Amino acid sequence: MTARTSTSPLLARAGVISFLALATVGGTLVVPGATEDAAAASTSASALRIAASKKGAPYKYGASGPHRFDCSGLTLYSFKRAGKRLPRTAAAQYNRTRHLSASARRAGDLVFFHSRRGIYHVGIYAGAGKIWHAPKPGTVVRLERIWSRSVSYGRVR
Repeated sequence: MTARTSTSPLLARAGVISFLALATVGGTLVVPGATEDAAAASTSASALRIAASKKGAPYKYGASGPHRFDCSGLTLYSFKRAGKRLPRTAAAQYNRTRHLSASARRAGDLVFFHSRRGIYHVGIYAGAGKIWHAPKPGTVVRLERIWSRSVSYGRVR
């Protein structure tokens, strides 16, 4: 008679529980890539709050704060204050982000507007189809609905 080895359901559960116990550090479950996403979310949330705090600041071409902004100047300023460096222009910012689908976007991600000639505008996604942005000369930093379908989304890394 040969001995048959098998894993009982109880031992299998014990193995999973041991794995979870080992993967839990200080009460937080460690999942590969999760800390990077959590850090990005925290930075993006801070940048969003900073952009919102600039509500009413006048648009000025080429300005990057702290009292006047153009579109990419507002995103540059907001993320810099939140601890991340971005390039100066909307197109360069697009090239520096991790590109996302509309279904994957979340508050604090960048929204890039484009035409056949390329990226022409950027804002910070506020949720519910709205962005904080510095629209154009004669306007101020404001919260506004996304007005176009020609947009792309990017997450600052």
